[in-house]
Amino acid sequence: MAIEQIKMPQLGESVTEGTISKWLVSVGDKVNKYDPLAEVMTDKVNAEVPSSFSGTIKELIAGEGDTLAVGEIICTIEIEGGTSDAAPAADAAASTSASAAPASEQAADEGSKARYSPAVLKLAQENNIDLTLVNGSGAGGRITRKDIKQIIESGNIPQASAQKEEVKENTQTQAAVSQPATQTQAAAPSQSAAPAPAPSVPVAVGDIEIPVTGVRKAIAANMLRSKHEAPHAWTMVEVDVTNLVEYRNGLRDDFKKKEGFNLTFFAFFVKAVAQALKEFPQINSMWAGDKIIQKKDINISIAVATDDALFVPVIKNADEKTIKGIGREINELAQKVRTGKLRSEDMQGGTFTVNNTGSFGSVQSMGIINYPQAAILQVESIVKRPVVMNNGMIAVRDMVNLCLSLDHRVLDGLVCGRFLARVKEILENTSKETTSIY
Repeated sequence: MAIEQIKMPQLGESVTEGTISKWLVSVGDKVNKYDPLAEVMTDKVNAEVPSSFSGTIKELIAGEGDTLAVGEIICTIEIEGGTSDAAPAADAAASTSASAAPASEQAADEGSKARYSPAVLKLAQENNIDLTLVNGSGAGGRITRKDIKQIIESGNIPQASAQKEEVKENTQTQAAVSQPATQTQAAAPSQSAAPAPAPSVPVAVGDIEIPVTGVRKAIAANMLRSKHEAPHAWTMVEVDVTNLVEYRNGLRDDFKKKEGFNLTFFAFFVKAVAQALKEFPQINSMWAGDKIIQKKDINISIAVATDDALFVPVIKNADEKTIKGIGREINELAQKVRTGKLRSEDMQGGTFTVNNTGSFGSVQSMGIINYPQAAILQVESIVKRPVVMNNGMIAVRDMVNLCLSLDHRVLDGLVCGRFLARVKEILENTSKETTSIY
């Protein structure tokens, strides 16, 4: 017998962690290679983690609700045909090293245990447990939720003694005095990076507590990262789409009969944005720390909402597609989201996001940028408004607001203003005489 490890896979571009939403197996279950083991959620996609081996589930290291970094072990599998001496040899080595306990090995052990899952941290904080005094049973000494639960059930809560705290405080003070100011400041980010305790919110009679799902946690983490890292700026233009509305409404019914799906206004907007991005490639960029990456491909991310989550599938090479082709892809991606068939690859490679906020009646909004992209465009609701025309007459026109949020590290107002002006020009000149949907 041999023990093999299953690790958290990377389920999308720029995805660094995933949350176990549901285990599909239990300890002792026999599984075949490629059988699904768990459902995992990220800020981009829901997916099943398949088994890389055939064998028996030995241990579920992560619990449901735990968030793990890509590459961290989520479970172990006992497989037949392995070297039977491997496990005893590893146990013997662990026993020997534990008795010897060299200082360098202990330091490495502490480093591996220093990364705690949110579930472990929450349980430890709620029960006043000093995690530095806990020996983990997970891989590399990692502390698991099961370890904390066993400690709580035993009633033997490890807490730092006052003497230990005093020694620690004195040591930190001496270190701060002896180190240069730059080293002390450099340590600050790691201290501030520790998760803040959940805010205490009073609950009155009749209030309803709704547990936060893994999907909502992932969305929250990604939105928080975008707002913290990207300095958001915002600009808006209003567009007269009277001719576009007349054109689309005139061919809507025949198009549905011929093609089998609805031709929405959104397809026209996505096509106009893709065309403008080709003319203003600076908008199609991403921040990369010491450089800006201007993307060659124009891949439009579109936001599709369900009752409890928001997904952002991607229309690849949108500038090369017709309005009909874009409309078909919007329809297919939306169907995948709502039937739970969206794949990881459907979410990857986006370079710019267009969000159809007008679908629920919004007329003005400020979108949070889809990290690491440099901008997001909100297409608001088309509404009829009285407008003063060039000849001074007032007419009722179909108007829409386009609201652009931009990362000010990458983009400035000048190029964004020109980009929006070009999108406006394309849309206002869309008509039966000038535009083909094929």
